[in-house]
Amino acid sequence: MTDLAKRNRNTSFVFAGIAAGMLGLAFASVPLYDMYCRATGLGGTTQRADVGADRVADRSVTVRFNSDVAPDLPWSFQPVVREVTLQAGVTELAYFRATNLSDQPLVGTATFNVTPDRAGRYFVKIECFCFTEQRLLPGESAVLPVTFFVDPSIADARTMDDVSTITLSYTFFRDTKNRGDAAALRQPGGPLQAAVVR
Repeated sequence: MTDLAKRNRNTSFVFAGIAAGMLGLAFASVPLYDMYCRATGLGGTTQRADVGADRVADRSVTVRFNSDVAPDLPWSFQPVVREVTLQAGVTELAYFRATNLSDQPLVGTATFNVTPDRAGRYFVKIECFCFTEQRLLPGESAVLPVTFFVDPSIADARTMDDVSTITLSYTFFRDTKNRGDAAALRQPGGPLQAAVVR
């Protein structure tokens, strides 16, 4: 094999390796970005935990609740209470109420974030209606719970000294991918299952 043929073969291997690496990065980019957002709170991304905080800090924070609905989802959706004040590390339970205003069963999925964005790394959800889709029959209402706490380490973060209020925002979107039997409402069981109100 000539030197030119060897160089061409080596160059082909290099470019094939680069292409394979780029393809691998493309598949990994979404989960990696999600991990980065959760670790840093980027864009108001909240954290998740299985249990409450291990301590309570001597720092109070007011949490305000905001709710929106996408234009193509004929639901009303609002918090039962507009705000709560709690100590960092104390687990709190808040409720939202959703009503299907249409004449057909609909499935909705809620997205969420907190503001200011930098508070995302300190806002922790244990359970939330936003972790699963919600199905409502025509005219049906449901009370939707969220259990959360503000990480007590917020009291030690000098960059958060000026933050006394955190706004938790939800937006419900119509779930067009899930067109299953809407009569099969929320899975039974669990203390935080949405409570259907007729």
